[in-house]
Amino acid sequence: MPEVDVRPVTAVDDTLRAELLACWVDVTNAGGAVGFVPPVTADDVAPVLDKLVEGAAAGRDVLCVLAVDGATAGFAALTANGSPLRRHWGSVVRVQVHPSRQGDGLGRALVLGVHRIARERGYEFLTLSTRDGTGVDAFYRGLGYTEVGRLPGAIRVAPGDDRDEILLVCPLGTTAARLVDPDA
Repeated sequence: MPEVDVRPVTAVDDTLRAELLACWVDVTNAGGAVGFVPPVTADDVAPVLDKLVEGAAAGRDVLCVLAVDGATAGFAALTANGSPLRRHWGSVVRVQVHPSRQGDGLGRALVLGVHRIARERGYEFLTLSTRDGTGVDAFYRGLGYTEVGRLPGAIRVAPGDDRDEILLVCPLGTTAARLVDPDA
């Protein structure tokens, strides 16, 4: 059985950056909805990755790196809310598992690892959004997320192909869960 670990990373060296960049390009080019429409190159993705890395280095955000037997297999970013009134909320972005590692439950392990890291940082709720038409919103519902709204046609994947952005929230504790679902 492989050793699966999700760890928070704030400092990204050149090796890890290259692994994250390759993962993101491969996920996108395999059809993953992680901010781009395929085909992409490393030059397309690098500026967006570098912003995530800068946020982690500044301590605002956390890269949550998924490793299998010590090798990088995916990642997600946990971003902070800048408002003092919403410091108990965080957002999850860019959730991805390398295509060669998909189908083994690693997406679930990654998201649950993100939840653990978020709790350790004092977050009570997480938000994320997904692209309609991918079916991934059902995956997140199975991990405790609830749809709270949609932005109609917010994502344009091609001329004439606009998709809703599905907004989801996940309470991370029982008190928070009761706010979303009073029967919890």
